[in-house]
Order: sequence, then C-alpha cells, then structure tokens
Amino acid sequence: MTKPLASRIALVTGASRGIGFAAARALAKAGAHIVAVARTQGGLEELDDDIRKDGGSATLVPLNLTDFDGIARLGAALHERHGRLDILLGNAGALGPSSPLGHIELKTFTDVMAVNVSANFQLIRCMEPLLRQSDAGRAVFVTSGAASKATAYLGPYAASKAALETLARTWARETASTNIRINLFNPGPIRTRMRAALFPGEDPMTLDTPEQVAELIVPMCSPEWSETGKLYDYKSRTLLSFQLPA
Repeated sequence: MTKPLASRIALVTGASRGIGFAAARALAKAGAHIVAVARTQGGLEELDDDIRKDGGSATLVPLNLTDFDGIARLGAALHERHGRLDILLGNAGALGPSSPLGHIELKTFTDVMAVNVSANFQLIRCMEPLLRQSDAGRAVFVTSGAASKATAYLGPYAASKAALETLARTWARETASTNIRINLFNPGPIRTRMRAALFPGEDPMTLDTPEQVAELIVPMCSPEWSETGKLYDYKSRTLLSFQLPA
C-alpha cells in the first residue's frame, strides 16, 4: 500500500525533541523524507535511528536557526538536491524568561524574537520558492495560546507567538491563489521539556504526549488538506478561522 506522504520532502525545525521529534517521526512513517533541523546533534541522531527503524529516511541538518545565512544555504541545498519542498513544519521555539517585562534585558527579548519570529520569517523567504515548486506545498507553524491571552510574565514568548501568527496569516493571504496552504497549530499543554521548565510542579502524566499531537499535525501536511489561513486547536480539536477585516 502506498503511504499517504510517499515521495514528499518535509522540513521540520526543532526536530531533536518534543513535538518536533514526534512530528518528524510521524511524517516519516507516513512516507515523507525528513529534513530534520535542530541545534542538538545527539537528538538528531536519535531521531534518525528511530526513523530508520520505521523504514523511513532523513537528512540531518545541525543548525541554529538564528544563523539566518545558514537557513538561506539550506534553501539552496534543497533546491539543488530536490528542486522543491512539499512540507514546512516550523516547530522550533524559545520560551524565554518567566519574569515581569520591566525585569527583562533587551538582549533576552531579542533572542526570543530571533528564534520565534525572525527565523520563521527567514524560512518563509527562503522556502517559499521551493514550496511553489510542489504540487501541494504545505506549511504549518506551531503557536501557543499565549499569543492571544497575553499571559502575564511570559511577555517575550507571548509577543513572539502573536507576531508569528500574523506572519502566517499574511503569508496565507499572499499565497491563497497558489498551491501552498499555510496554517497554525496550537498544541496547548503537552508533555514537553519546555512545559516542565515553565511548570515544574505539574504532573506530566496528566498531559497528552507529543506523539498524540503529531497524529493531528500529519493530516495538515498532506496534499488533501485544502484549508489555509486557519488555526487548529489541539485541545478543542477545532479548526478556527482567523478573524480578519475584509
């Protein structure tokens, strides 16, 4: 039986752990070749081992996403090797400090924005030409409820996710007449290292796993997915339209 994502090329950021790791493995199980991007070489090698055990394949790219020239080089390498990109999963993110805004250093703020916003902006710039070469380019960005809640003491993170959502919404409108579909995915509270750092007293066994989340990300990356400019909320299992002015 042909796998649903057979011969698709999928770029996954933050692929060395958590949701990115689980989503990369799930996409590979569905047949996609994974271009796995992360800073942690060891985590990427573990992912590669698991993907190979499942019968899949991956290209490992150790890269800090704040290396914006590195993202451009990656785009050029993908063009040379594959001539296209079918799936972009922008998952990598930085939590930043849990502190009142007035106590946060400017550099700390800009560091969070660099990973959560500027890196994704550079990915959009460098990967859109490749996604346009696909018969059904799909992009999914992982966001957070903090973007709309303006959660106290998470100012840099909340602001960065709000900015990311606006980038995705803008890009979805700009590509509405193309074969590209761009959406957001809000996983909510999930059993990840980032969540444990923010809520150290929380029982992780009360939370869903990254593997459960990944099951719902995979369909959003398929050629059959026709929605664009939407936000999928994992907790409520609903697809939300962006409330934008005409």
